[in-house]
Amino acid sequence: MTEPRTRRARDPVATRAAILEAARALIARDGPDGMSVSAVAALAGVNRGTAYQHFATREDLVAATMQSVSDQLFHAAFGDPATVGDRRVEDVDITLLTTTLADFAVDNPALCRIWFLQLLASDEPAQDPFWREYAGSLRRFTETDLAERGIDSDVFSMLMLAGNFLWPVWTKAHEKTPAQRRELSRRFAIESLRLSMHGTMRAERFPEIEALIADRRPPKAGLRAV
Repeated sequence: MTEPRTRRARDPVATRAAILEAARALIARDGPDGMSVSAVAALAGVNRGTAYQHFATREDLVAATMQSVSDQLFHAAFGDPATVGDRRVEDVDITLLTTTLADFAVDNPALCRIWFLQLLASDEPAQDPFWREYAGSLRRFTETDLAERGIDSDVFSMLMLAGNFLWPVWTKAHEKTPAQRRELSRRFAIESLRLSMHGTMRAERFPEIEALIADRRPPKAGLRAV
């Protein structure tokens, strides 16, 4: 059971962070419709009026919470948003990116599922920073000589992301031990790499990943295109 925080000294930044942390926990447990500002405030250790000072409406709090999940996904997958613009798509560590997303999904299955459903319902998905960078990265990848010709990057992005966030739901990752979650993540990462290697990527440009798939070894960081 999630324990409420003790009342905190005034610190607007820390208070906002605590409210969002509490909101993520309650949305993961009860879903967006089941979350109340009062419950979030109690869990965050602030009064309801303080919560409303930071988020004028319950809908604003839900939207900000989903934005915070997107920000966490972005940092986990791509690092600092301030520097990601300097990264060449050819230099992306595909194995690390695949494994990191799989790890994040099995460790946060409810939040990832809810975030993904919110994305699907959005009229402007490109407003979401993680989706914008993820889909944009795959589109830029398909435009390089590392990829097979004729790849539909929009379809490919949705296929990969849907599998990544629905696999932990299907396997009930929230009921597993940390070791079991790592095994679920490894299995998904291996098959994602296999599909990519024999679907979108020019396999001869990624010999280390091809060897990893053949041996079914746990993915490691540091495997790049050659």
